[in-house]
Amino acid sequence: MDRATSSLFRVSFFESAENLSYKESIINQKRFQNKAATLERSSSNLSSWPAYTPSHTVLFQRKPCARPEWKSRRRCDLGLPSSKPRYLEMLESHLRIELQSLDLTRGRVQELRLQPYREVFEFFMEEFRTYKPLLASIKKEYETTIAHLKEKIYSLESVNALLVTASDQCTQKILAYQEQEKVEIVRLKEERIHLLKLIDQMKEDTCSLEIQVNKLRKTVAEENLRYLNERDARKLLLLDLNEMYRLREEMKFTKVQDEKGEDPITLTLALKTARRDLTKAQIELNTMKANYGDVVPRRDFESQEQKYNELIEQMTVLQADFKDLQEEYNTMLEVHRQIAEERDQFYNELINVQRNSTPRPEWDKCAEVIAGGSERWNALSEGKTSDQLVDVLLEDLGAMMLRERETFVPLGKSDKIPIFLRYDGQVRNKKLSKKEVVSLLREIWREKIVLDQQKGKRSNLPEFFLNYFQRRYGDTLAFDWTYTTYEAMKLYRSNDAMSLFFNILTGNLDEGVYHSQLQQLNTLLKELTDADTANTGQLTSEQFIFAVKAAFPLKSEEQIQELVEAAGYRPETPEEFILYRLLFLEDEEGRPEPLVLKIKDQYLNERQAYLRDLRAELGNMEVRPDDLRAAFYIADPGLIEQIVESYLVQVFQTSREQLDSAFSLPVDMVMQRLATLDLRRQGYLSEARSVLPTAEETESIN
Repeated sequence: MDRATSSLFRVSFFESAENLSYKESIINQKRFQNKAATLERSSSNLSSWPAYTPSHTVLFQRKPCARPEWKSRRRCDLGLPSSKPRYLEMLESHLRIELQSLDLTRGRVQELRLQPYREVFEFFMEEFRTYKPLLASIKKEYETTIAHLKEKIYSLESVNALLVTASDQCTQKILAYQEQEKVEIVRLKEERIHLLKLIDQMKEDTCSLEIQVNKLRKTVAEENLRYLNERDARKLLLLDLNEMYRLREEMKFTKVQDEKGEDPITLTLALKTARRDLTKAQIELNTMKANYGDVVPRRDFESQEQKYNELIEQMTVLQADFKDLQEEYNTMLEVHRQIAEERDQFYNELINVQRNSTPRPEWDKCAEVIAGGSERWNALSEGKTSDQLVDVLLEDLGAMMLRERETFVPLGKSDKIPIFLRYDGQVRNKKLSKKEVVSLLREIWREKIVLDQQKGKRSNLPEFFLNYFQRRYGDTLAFDWTYTTYEAMKLYRSNDAMSLFFNILTGNLDEGVYHSQLQQLNTLLKELTDADTANTGQLTSEQFIFAVKAAFPLKSEEQIQELVEAAGYRPETPEEFILYRLLFLEDEEGRPEPLVLKIKDQYLNERQAYLRDLRAELGNMEVRPDDLRAAFYIADPGLIEQIVESYLVQVFQTSREQLDSAFSLPVDMVMQRLATLDLRRQGYLSEARSVLPTAEETESIN
């Protein structure tokens, strides 16, 4: 049913409903007039309860029955009769008679039951004229509401009809689809039977072909035997021919002898016999040449067939080698293209650096400004680049300014502010030194690892950072310590301990990075201790190298050599021992030994290389969970599924069950989130584990 038909159906339905309502209203009006006249005649001598009560006046601006003394009095105190008025009983009797006389078997039962109540309400309004305007307005509102609801019912009935029609159409479509499917199923069954017949026919053809092949093999064998016989016959014929040549020579010799006096008759008979044999031999020779002139000897055929098979094998090997060379050539072309792009990029960067570079500053002038003079400046600037020297100057100047400050400006209690900085009151500067801050951070890490092992899960570092100072100094003084520690960590960014804690605290790095570095150091220390069987605290260079390879099986020989050199090994003095326990010490300001620095540098380089491989696999398109999962497996085939799923959950910030329905993200956002995670190449499955170090291991390494 279309929209025009439904609108016409609706208009006609409303018109018929209005006509029916109009007719019913005329009939009901006549009935009402007759019944009203009857009730008026019967109630002409009745009291209009409650209007018969004398000396009752209406109080203006007061609700009926709202006076306090009215509420407190009883009904008997007011002198009201306890029985119903006569007129009320007549109305109830009239309503009961009308309801009993209704025919409730018809369709519109509710409207029939409503009509007697309308009549009684009209009688009530006519009798109590004082309240008639209020009651009329109430009735009007109810009638308007009922008419509105009827109109809604009519519209819903039309919609129901449309739904029934649509349901019938959908049912017909489903039946049609089922019929089509039945026809398709029958067609597929017939096609299946046809294909089975074809298969049987092909099997029969295969059997017949095998029979023919067997017959041909038998025929070839017979022909081969015949050719062998012919070859033997030819050899015999050659022997006979040679014998004939020999006989002819003998005949010539005999003729000479006959001329010398032998018998001519004998010679004539011998000559005839020789000529007859020669003719026969000539005929046989011509026949053999005609039949076997194009036949190749079996020995030559077998040698040629062997050469052909060898050439086929050589060609196959050459084709495989050519394919490998072609792939290597394409790879070399791609590498050459990438190197050319990098060369152009580096050349442009070199030009920009040359254009924007300034003369190298005279860093010795800083010794006059830095506290401690030239000796302290030489100690600070030894082995550092210009960028690192700028950081040293900024840290020294910032430390002076930080010590001069007495208070900090609070950041407020906004939800965007980190939880350990949400404060409105006065914040005092505790003026902590670098040693004190490093000591605090060590203590915080130690207590957090103990708490995490007790709970069995990793707690939130910002919340633990605040709770640590609240437990030690109270809720008010805790923010003095958090602000002071935060500002110190933000200032001393060149310090490894402070920089790592600051990045994890602010969310720039995952806490797993700290535990991963700590686990690497603990693994190396354990391998070195196991290698030191005598417990002397020193190892030879061979023992040290063996222990390092056992601790880091995925590192290259070049990386192992860098670690060995960082431990103090010198090739010119191989007999010297390495004091391995001293390699894990830190000074009071958190500066580690060169070996620990080299391990951390290699970890960061491996992490950056891992990120570059993932970026190369992802390209520049939108990244879905399946794309990132495939990139992980390509860049690191040794990854296990649990680690990959944990990476995906952290990148797409959803649960494992909702990964399949997660939205795709831009590749830059994905790489930015990956840069905060603890990414490590796992290698073999047995090595793909993440162990949380104990507090004792942390203390032993620190």
